[in-house]
Amino acid sequence: MEARTLLQVLVRQLRWSYDRFRRAYEQGAREVATMRGDPHIASATVAEPTFRRWTSGSIRTLPNEPAPTILEHIFRKPAGELLAAPREDAVPLPGASAINESEITMTARNAAEHAGEAASWALPDMTIDQIEDDVRRLARTYLATAPAESYRRGAELLQLARTMLDRTQRLRQRERLYLQAGATAAVMASASFDLGSLPSAVQLARTAALYGEVIDHGPLQAYAHGALAYLAYWDGRPAEAVRLVTIGQNFGGLGDTATTRLATIRARAHAHLADPESAEHAIASLDSPAMGRRDDLHDDIGGEFGMPPARAAMSNATTWILLRDGTGAQAAAERALELIEARPTAEQPALRGKAAVDLARARMLQRDLEGAAEAVEPVFALEADWRTMGVLERMAGLRHDLIRSSLADASAAKALGERVEEFTATSSASRSLASTGPLALGL
Repeated sequence: MEARTLLQVLVRQLRWSYDRFRRAYEQGAREVATMRGDPHIASATVAEPTFRRWTSGSIRTLPNEPAPTILEHIFRKPAGELLAAPREDAVPLPGASAINESEITMTARNAAEHAGEAASWALPDMTIDQIEDDVRRLARTYLATAPAESYRRGAELLQLARTMLDRTQRLRQRERLYLQAGATAAVMASASFDLGSLPSAVQLARTAALYGEVIDHGPLQAYAHGALAYLAYWDGRPAEAVRLVTIGQNFGGLGDTATTRLATIRARAHAHLADPESAEHAIASLDSPAMGRRDDLHDDIGGEFGMPPARAAMSNATTWILLRDGTGAQAAAERALELIEARPTAEQPALRGKAAVDLARARMLQRDLEGAAEAVEPVFALEADWRTMGVLERMAGLRHDLIRSSLADASAAKALGERVEEFTATSSASRSLASTGPLALGL
């Protein structure tokens, strides 16, 4: 029977049934998703009627993406050529000894996939060791890596973890991989927030919580609920934040770092609710003696999962600002900046900008306009990658402080306010600020 498309020629040469083609297509989709950093492509598949149309030459236009890209990735030929009638010189003659690169590629892919299927009940432990190393590196280098790059790396690792989960049925290996998938989703949630995408951050934090639930991993569930809590108060729902952080504090197996992190988030949530007594109680709990407890996420992996004193002090400075306590806020912000200076140089820009704005706002609460201008000056020099939502949120708060201050009519206050407006307007995430409410901005 005469072939109607080049795709039909290749499928016949490979002796692929529809089911075999579908498996190759789905594997190609996962590979394309990993290369492009787009996890949505990974779930692409092809129905049998579609396969029949592609091979029979009954379509007149190219299918929608990502189908052309996946076909080109599998067969190493343009999609238009694959779905068109084959050229006479493109079809090997019966008995011809010539073999082209496409056939070699297909044969190699066939062999690799068959071997993979044979090993699908288990994976070499070293492959899981590697993804654990990669996730640990992702978390530990987060503060020194631009959020967009962290998100891209996280997307690749999450897809890899999902692919590995499909290739093993050993419970011990699956538990390890679910933890890495959840930890990666959690880091991606932080990156999404820093990039100004609150809905994506919420979805990824919930994904991390669900992975933690699958393996009954308390620290991962606690971290994810803490993330959901701060996303909730940032979104103007502080009561929901308190509920979520309370759930997080009740998971088992938490180390001292996890306890500290959740206490700082609780303090912020109560401050957003204008509940100074509860907020101060949460801050005071941070001074309790350490119990020497550790867990495998917040302590052993650390990095973005950690809560070093600099981050705790920075969070507390914001809490005191919400409570309108300029003295407490200034002390916490100055302490945060002091501790940030002692951290590796590459990590400082991600933290210093937030602490500097907090110090400026603390001084504004004490009617120290000159001191506020001095404190915020380094923020204007931040590179675009570090003008994250945490910085922009605080800058919007500073602008509001300048407007409502009794010093608002002063020329220095007006000049500083204009610089803040220009900073937010030229920053990549400034559009997201337009939709935030007063609670989100910490006013």
